[in-house]
Amino acid sequence: MEYKTDIEIAQACELRPISEIAEKAHIPEEYVEPYGRNKAKIDLRILDSDRPNGRLILVTAITPTAAGEGKTTTTIGLADGLARIGKDVTVALREPSLGPVFGVKGGAAGGGYAQVVPMEDINLHFTGDFHAIGAANNLLAAMLDNHIQQGNALGIDVRKITWRRCVDMNDRQLRNVVDGLGGKANGVPREDGFDITVASEIMAVFCLANSISDLKARLSRIIVGYTYDDKPVTAGDLKAVGAMTALLKDALKPNLVQTLEGTPAFVHGGPFANIAHGCNSVIATKAALKMGDYTVTEAGFGADLGAEKFLDIKCRMAGLTPDAIVIVATVRALKMHGGLDKKSLATEDLGALEKGIPNLLRHVSNIKNVYKLPAVVAVNRFPTDTDAEIDFIIKKCRELGVNTVLSTVWAEGGKGGEALAREVVRLCEEEKGDFTFSYPLDCSIEEKIEAVAKKIYGGAGINVLPAAKKQIEQLTALGYDKVPVCIAKTQYSFTDDPTVLGAPEGFVVTVRNVKISAGAGFIVALTGDILTMPGLPKKPAAENIDVDENGRISGLF
Repeated sequence: MEYKTDIEIAQACELRPISEIAEKAHIPEEYVEPYGRNKAKIDLRILDSDRPNGRLILVTAITPTAAGEGKTTTTIGLADGLARIGKDVTVALREPSLGPVFGVKGGAAGGGYAQVVPMEDINLHFTGDFHAIGAANNLLAAMLDNHIQQGNALGIDVRKITWRRCVDMNDRQLRNVVDGLGGKANGVPREDGFDITVASEIMAVFCLANSISDLKARLSRIIVGYTYDDKPVTAGDLKAVGAMTALLKDALKPNLVQTLEGTPAFVHGGPFANIAHGCNSVIATKAALKMGDYTVTEAGFGADLGAEKFLDIKCRMAGLTPDAIVIVATVRALKMHGGLDKKSLATEDLGALEKGIPNLLRHVSNIKNVYKLPAVVAVNRFPTDTDAEIDFIIKKCRELGVNTVLSTVWAEGGKGGEALAREVVRLCEEEKGDFTFSYPLDCSIEEKIEAVAKKIYGGAGINVLPAAKKQIEQLTALGYDKVPVCIAKTQYSFTDDPTVLGAPEGFVVTVRNVKISAGAGFIVALTGDILTMPGLPKKPAAENIDVDENGRISGLF
């Protein structure tokens, strides 16, 4: 069988006009704003539709490894599988950041025969949403520094500025900079830095807003720094909110595209999953729920990060209740969690699988026993997986009362997702969840962080460093203690140490810094070394990308 790259598969697909996809998604023509032939923005009035909400399916995964899991691919293939068994379905995904596209991770449009298209557009500029978010972020930075330059009426302490500029590119050179040099006319010299756009609080605000008015209210609450007497200074204080919203008003409309098999796909927003909440926009999810009887969505990284934040932050803020959870795993990744070297993954090794499977089982138990939601394990099957290895996973999951279904969506598209689709439908129709959050909002900041560390990560507790303790005291005094917590942690481990695989026990999570994202409406607790501006690898993916004289892109995965 001839091997084709993702981009070759996507370019061979005959895309349907976006008007046809909108009609399939029950979207009236007057709500569709085409961006060329195959993309569209959807008017926010779609949220007022009297169509009842469909069922919400969340796809999450085990702790990621270098062997790969295929969460986005499974999300798309499951949606196509549901369509193939006769269900009215939509899919809701995040937009890719240019940083990973040109770096090492790759895009976020799925893979193989389970992709959203046009994949080149989605992975590159798409409809300009990220550019708008970056512009709004940097407008606020410019207005902040201009306020200081023009007399500093608010008394902002330049040593306590927390707002950074951003760019949607992996550029380590910009992590720490000194700006405002060149004399009095050129600004006030200070230490500064850049984040990648997806790490900007404006991205988190954008993805949690319900409407333009909600967006404005959230933007106005963003804290950019503190005065000499430690009072917070907001975007509202700087009178920046109207102009920022003007930059964001069109971006806030969700984007409509399609899968390779013509399933309507809402692709909108994309906050980092280990430093923000890692889910597509609330607006896109709600639009997708209105327009389909089943909506399949995903959350970034493993279930300890993506699903936890989807459930404890996004669902809580947006009033959403998932009907079923899909946990994606691969035999290869579980063997890596069991200590097997990446070069040996193609060989049957039940010993390594037995050592690694507790990682999957902890994620399954969290969904079933902490959040009390129906779940299914989707094993993304590779040709080298043996029946004995698959049977071992099925047996272990059955002991927790969860079925395991094989998925071959990468190779077969929706056809390879039909069995998973049937199990998802069964869960929705036969098993009712009793959705519960992992912590209440009225407990202290420390108690919330500890609840996640113990209940979700499986740790023994937390160690809050003195600097973080002081920050918690300050935020509590300012009245910011009754909001969800967003824990910034490595995606590669249940712990705050990326080298610790499997399902460790007895560990302590160290909380280094705690800060408020007042616009987004959550506390960020930083553990380990989490970068808000990644760097490019030794051989960036950008080196492989090219365009021919006809404008056809190659080398993009």
